[in-house]
Amino acid sequence: MPELIAKSALEGRSLSLGGVNLAEVEVGPIFSIAVFPGGGKTVARGLKSLGLALPAPNSFMEKAGARIVWTGRDQAFLMGVAPPALDGAAVTDQSDGWAVLALSGASAVDVLARLVPMDLRLSACPVGSALRTQVNHMNAVILRTGDHSFEAMVFRSMAQSAWHELETATHMVEARARVKI
Repeated sequence: MPELIAKSALEGRSLSLGGVNLAEVEVGPIFSIAVFPGGGKTVARGLKSLGLALPAPNSFMEKAGARIVWTGRDQAFLMGVAPPALDGAAVTDQSDGWAVLALSGASAVDVLARLVPMDLRLSACPVGSALRTQVNHMNAVILRTGDHSFEAMVFRSMAQSAWHELETATHMVEARARVKI
């Protein structure tokens, strides 16, 4: 009987170039929570045991290694921990379906500006923002995790393409910074 070995989508790949760091990150389990009509209070009680609540639109919160990310109306991703009993929601394990890429550095926003059709400057996208958008042609959830850091969640099947797009944009931003005009 063959023994299967779990591998990440990008096998821990990382890149540092021109002050920008790009790396695949392991976020632990990812569970989708879709609140049933009228189930909000039950879900809120369950999440309270983790010190969390359903996040406001376009935001995420973290506590003690757990993260909850807004993904749509009455929907969220719970990351990093197993969910408590949430009788008022459909809960599905999405762990194998997503890849997460971290992008950090002073020029990280310039790299993303080449690929994401949203204003990601700190004034428009503060730390704690969660945006459903695209990275070039791929659906993504972009998290603003720090003043100069982001995480991009993409479907695992698109991880190689997302890496290629972000790596290429990083090279472009770095080359532009070297040119004296």
